[in-house]
Amino acid sequence: MTTRTARGWRRAARNRSAGGAGMYGPQRRRLLADLTGTVLEIGPGAGANTAHFPRGVRWLGLEPNPYLHERLREQANGPVIGGAAEAIPLADHSVDAVVGTIVLCSVEDQRRVLAEIVRVLRPGGRYVFLEHVAAPEGTWSRWAQKTVAPVSRWLDGGCDPARETGRAIDAAGFARVETEEFLLHGPFGVKIPHLTGWASTPG
Repeated sequence: MTTRTARGWRRAARNRSAGGAGMYGPQRRRLLADLTGTVLEIGPGAGANTAHFPRGVRWLGLEPNPYLHERLREQANGPVIGGAAEAIPLADHSVDAVVGTIVLCSVEDQRRVLAEIVRVLRPGGRYVFLEHVAAPEGTWSRWAQKTVAPVSRWLDGGCDPARETGRAIDAAGFARVETEEFLLHGPFGVKIPHLTGWASTPG
């Protein structure tokens, strides 16, 4: 880990820890309510989802930021693994569900991450997600996303608010994808589109 990378991880850890765990609370509760079995959470951050997992799930977290591991271990009921979602250190077809909330905005390679999710899911397994996505081209919100993207990437672990994440999920090879869109209102009239839902593997 280079000094520059370490500084970036520490900065992102401070920002994630400072963010309210209550953000997206209703969406998180609904998204996670029916999960069962072995659940892998990619990029759990500071543990905002921890309180919403049903009792009885076998949770494990894959978190690339080492400065968040201690806090996660205090909150989560399961092991925390270091590593990137582009190379999930689990066997094929080894988990019943994969959870990712506000994650695909920050990964280096969305296609690779989604391919890894498909690989580790058991037949009929589900990937459940909540992501902010690019606003339509030509809108004030899209211009604002592109304008703040360099600052967002620097402050928040590489987060790019203008990614076409919905298209990437649709193209990832899932058997079925169900999504729902909603808007959050930001400053200066910016409307931030979000996508939540699930995608299942064949089986």
